[in-house]
Amino acid sequence: MSLDLDFVRSQFPALGGEWAFFDNAGGSQILKRSVDRISDFLLTRNVQTGGTYDVSVKAREAVEQSRLAVAMLINAARPEEVVMGPSTTALLQNLSRAMASQLSAGDEIIITNADHESNIGPWMSLQKQGVVIKTWQVNKQTFELDIDDLLPLFSARTRLVCVTHVSNLLGTINPIAEIARITHEHGARICVDAVAYAPHGAVDVTAWDVDYYAFSFYKVFGPHHAVLYGKYDHLLELDGLYHYFYGKEKVPQKLEPGNVNYELSCGAAGIVDYLIELGGKSNSAGSSRARIVSAFADIGVHERQIGERLLSYLRSRNDCRIIGRDAAGEGRVPTISFTINGRDSGEIAKSIDPFKVAVRFGDFHARRLAENLDLMGSNGAVRVSMAHYNTLAEVDRLIAAFDQTL
Repeated sequence: MSLDLDFVRSQFPALGGEWAFFDNAGGSQILKRSVDRISDFLLTRNVQTGGTYDVSVKAREAVEQSRLAVAMLINAARPEEVVMGPSTTALLQNLSRAMASQLSAGDEIIITNADHESNIGPWMSLQKQGVVIKTWQVNKQTFELDIDDLLPLFSARTRLVCVTHVSNLLGTINPIAEIARITHEHGARICVDAVAYAPHGAVDVTAWDVDYYAFSFYKVFGPHHAVLYGKYDHLLELDGLYHYFYGKEKVPQKLEPGNVNYELSCGAAGIVDYLIELGGKSNSAGSSRARIVSAFADIGVHERQIGERLLSYLRSRNDCRIIGRDAAGEGRVPTISFTINGRDSGEIAKSIDPFKVAVRFGDFHARRLAENLDLMGSNGAVRVSMAHYNTLAEVDRLIAAFDQTL
């Protein structure tokens, strides 16, 4: 069954305006049901949890139900494996702080130069205590992270591999299950930044056997809030970041200093409600989790169609360099970056603003990769990042704007 775009677009009030949004990797539009959940919490149970009185009990139940919903979204084994916080950046910084005492001078962490800085900087900060950082480099000719380039980086001192599921500049989907398997064979753990993947595919932390996995809900149609998954036993080992009386066994609260944001946690559950309803249109007899998987299967088919429409246009130009795979397929998401020979990427992006088509330019906080690919001389790349609510008609409108300005 094809994606029901009329239903999809009806769920996002902002899509009724004049703008076509192609900056979704920077932040997606929000579901009305997420806003409604936030409002409901604030207007009916806006109290501190932990009290014995009825409103406090209901507030705690709402937050717990939201944690359960997120656990189902990512297919975690238990809700205690769901740590929530303000952003992926903050959660990964907290993770590195909580892990620091487990690492000794000479221990090694492998990072990539394809990641958003959120999954690089926190680990590089551990160099001050003697941790050795090794970098898995993108192949500049193919724009790929080649497994053959990863293998020589392992040693007996490798403790962690930090990798992006999808580069927010390249749009390439990395084989996380395979990388996790190889990492575990070398006695190390894996930490995945999934910010650029989670809006486009069903997350399955259990099937992929990842140790840590993080993404932000505001990139996945929800509020400015984020999740860090960690295997329960791993979370128990981490140092606590909360008050001294939050013992090591108090998971996940010891990693949510100051308490989780109640209303935004409730808003995140609206994403799950939506995906279950969307997936039910093609899998009405399936479980809630099966419907989420079905929703993303339908999303994937549609996104490959709209992605290929733009990629086909860009391939037709002899002045265009596509940064990443140049055709839509199951190995990429519709986050498409490019440069035009002799043109400043910032000027290109600004030139289509009057057409009320929103795109972005720059390095997208993947500065190390942008520098490695020699993009900064042209003010970075132009990035068109699509979501499943975008239409072929909107892509054609974008192409028409490019035709008039390039």
